[in-house]
Amino acid sequence: METYGKILLIAMPAFLLLVLAEAYYGVWKGKQTVRNLDMISSLSSGITNVTKDVLGLSIAIIGYGWLVDKLAIVHIENNILTYIIAFVALDFAGYWVHRLDHEYNFFWNAHIIHHSSEDFNLACALRQSISVVFRLFTIFLLPAALLGVPTMVIAVVAPLHLFAQFWYHTQHINKMGFLEKIIVTPSHHRVHHAINPEYLDKNYGQIFIIWDKLFGTYQEELADKPPVYGITRPVQTWNPIKINFMHLGLLIKDAWLTKSWNDKFRIWMMPTGWRPADVAEKYPVHKINDVYNMQKFDTKASPSLHMWSWVQITMTLLFISYLFGNIASINALNAYYIYVYGVFIFLSVYAYTDLMDRNKYAIVWEVIKNSLGIAIILQTGDWFGAAALSPVLKYIIGAYFILSTMFTLWFVMKHAKEDERVAILA
Repeated sequence: METYGKILLIAMPAFLLLVLAEAYYGVWKGKQTVRNLDMISSLSSGITNVTKDVLGLSIAIIGYGWLVDKLAIVHIENNILTYIIAFVALDFAGYWVHRLDHEYNFFWNAHIIHHSSEDFNLACALRQSISVVFRLFTIFLLPAALLGVPTMVIAVVAPLHLFAQFWYHTQHINKMGFLEKIIVTPSHHRVHHAINPEYLDKNYGQIFIIWDKLFGTYQEELADKPPVYGITRPVQTWNPIKINFMHLGLLIKDAWLTKSWNDKFRIWMMPTGWRPADVAEKYPVHKINDVYNMQKFDTKASPSLHMWSWVQITMTLLFISYLFGNIASINALNAYYIYVYGVFIFLSVYAYTDLMDRNKYAIVWEVIKNSLGIAIILQTGDWFGAAALSPVLKYIIGAYFILSTMFTLWFVMKHAKEDERVAILA
């Protein structure tokens, strides 16, 4: 937990700088692939994901260490070859988990957030799930366990394998010659994120494209079929927490509403997108059929809302950086404090992305978040030990909570008046 937090303190600023650099590069080249609110939504999804991971809010059904202890045929030495084997094993496991996520209704909920952006850029790489509680990933590491690859090697290689999947989420790199035959490139991954019929459920590879070619899921990017991004049932929101549970909510609703008991049970493991016939007929869900004429989700946003959204995500990044840098000291104050802090981060993201959606209930979530923050300061006389850095920090943070409530209320009222004016004119 603490080690991963320290790694993220370095990784987060690096990813943010690269995301912003891509946006500026797009302006310079006259090919902008980044929209501001979509980028903030993607970054916010990354915030919730790393918070969940650092707090350890997921459980492996079978631990890798257990697999090694019980099933290892040999025990290879800890050397450079071991790390190479571990990397390949992780990639093999990643391919199958990724494919499982795409092909079955229940597992798609864990991956929908990553595909929910209707843009394709470095920021959307950060859209990662918070809805997974029980992880199946370890099961697919059986080849590494049989070879006795040490648990510590997997622990070191896994973050590197994950971070190595960031760079190819871009439209600014064309096909890469002979590398197209070996590794996953931006061209391969553009196909994977596209909703064109030719591209759906293709190119699951994470580092090596060889798995797709071996198992029949490879598709080349076609010059006459420009990729269109998103999901066929568009999410229509900037709020990453809502997106994470949207598909699960639909499954639960459909299972409840269908009159067929058989469908109530089989819906979970049916192909992604399948719905009981009676429910689909009575409660149709909007689905994109003509990908080339789709309208991307957007919300009316003034320059002031754009600026305020950046203020909010910047403050959230500062809060989360403090958490990751001080996990041990916060935990020493009280074991449950880091979970309270996690709730605060999630409330922050929910509130300002709901405001980006122009949802009037954004003020409710903002008040809850800021009330929690003020209550922490009043009860403890500090902000999770921040007084050690400066005794005035709690006053600055408290002032932010008050101002944040006031600004959010102002925006909600402003949006209500604008919507009322539009309704009158209509």
